[in-house]
Amino acid sequence: MAEHILFLTGRLARPRLEKVLQAIQPADFTYATQEIGKVAGLMTADLIRRRLSSIEADRVIVPGRCRGDLDALSAQFGTPFMRGPDDLKDLPEFFGRKGGPPDLSRHDVQIFAEIVEAPTLDIPGILRRAGEYRAEGADVIDLGCLPETPFPHLEEAVAALRENGFRVSVDSADVEELRRGGRAGADYLLSLTEETLWLADEVGSVPVLIPAQHGDLDSLVRAMDALDGRGRPYLADPILDPIHFGFMESLGRYAALRRRRPEAPILMGTGNLTELTDADSTGVNAVLMGIVSELHITSVLVVQVSPHCRRAVKETDVARRIMFAAREEGSLPQRIDPALLCLRDRKPFPNTPEEIAEMAAAVPDDSFRIEAGADGVHIYNRRGHHVAGDPFDLFPHLGVEQDGSHAFYLGVETAKAQVAWQLGKRYVQDQPLGWGCAVDRPAEDLTHHQPAGTTLQAKQKQQREP
Repeated sequence: MAEHILFLTGRLARPRLEKVLQAIQPADFTYATQEIGKVAGLMTADLIRRRLSSIEADRVIVPGRCRGDLDALSAQFGTPFMRGPDDLKDLPEFFGRKGGPPDLSRHDVQIFAEIVEAPTLDIPGILRRAGEYRAEGADVIDLGCLPETPFPHLEEAVAALRENGFRVSVDSADVEELRRGGRAGADYLLSLTEETLWLADEVGSVPVLIPAQHGDLDSLVRAMDALDGRGRPYLADPILDPIHFGFMESLGRYAALRRRRPEAPILMGTGNLTELTDADSTGVNAVLMGIVSELHITSVLVVQVSPHCRRAVKETDVARRIMFAAREEGSLPQRIDPALLCLRDRKPFPNTPEEIAEMAAAVPDDSFRIEAGADGVHIYNRRGHHVAGDPFDLFPHLGVEQDGSHAFYLGVETAKAQVAWQLGKRYVQDQPLGWGCAVDRPAEDLTHHQPAGTTLQAKQKQQREP
């Protein structure tokens, strides 16, 4: 027997909800809808408890913005309650994914995050930076040594990091600095060639191997063979070059190395592309981690020096999880997680201008609703519906000149809606714009409403039906 689902909604949203459900034409469930108040976005568990007497359904789906303890409702009514998507237009995708949301806890790539100016930082500064990188997803903290820059506290830095639970690599072109780092207990040394391979016999660190001469893949393979013969672990790095300075040839070396050594652990440094390309690093890192996933590269070295790369570690962490999930389920890296969609969204405008106009015509009160549509910023209440690309063009129609706090609120919200309209992002009134992994968004407690301010939620709270 097909599952029967009860959808709880608001009076204004119910016609749109039913239209969406009819378009889905579900084969594996039947459904019914029920109004709980006027506005779906203001629904709470307490309101549901007061308005709902009984349930004849296998499951109840409430709007995604519904606040309250759904577990308590499930226990009270003996029927599972769950939140749907924030916007009802996303219901087809919500029901389309089989097996629930993807598991983004898994990946098979470790991230080395380089502190590029480590010699210039004191020990507390190194530990602070390492903590930030670990919070963003780094697995190994790489101490970057600088040419002709003394690093007298190298050993102390390695010891302090290890005492605080970090795995450590030392990155230097100076063999003596590598020796010092290895003897201090570094987990990895970047980088050795077949000409400096003798250092691997003096320390216990895992070496990262690079070609003796830039682009000489054969010398890299010889170094790998030497350590294989000794039963020693290593990582191999053919070196990724910047665009127009050997980029495509260097990609070919990674592919060639994987063909020659199908099981070898390989490291790719991504900074020559992210740091040296004036493009948003999110997309660059997504593509790089797609290459890493296809070639089964096991480690990446990430730097975030340039301001436009300041989230490179976080972006890489998100990308490795998305690419792993896509590869495991044999799918494209689409609709798995939106965290890499920072500037634009797949479905920025859930409602057409005609649908927004239809909703505006049904609004019975003076509270302003704001939406971003394909044609601009919409603001409406029972007194009128106005559309513009510039919020300044909307202000003369709103009649809030004598209400400073309300005017300020509407200015903020319409400006956010303008940004969303210009970029092609999803806008939700009274909610911050979603910038994916580019901005940390505080964890949201869906069991409680935020303190009321001069928002639609606050203004309509007094109008809510008893």
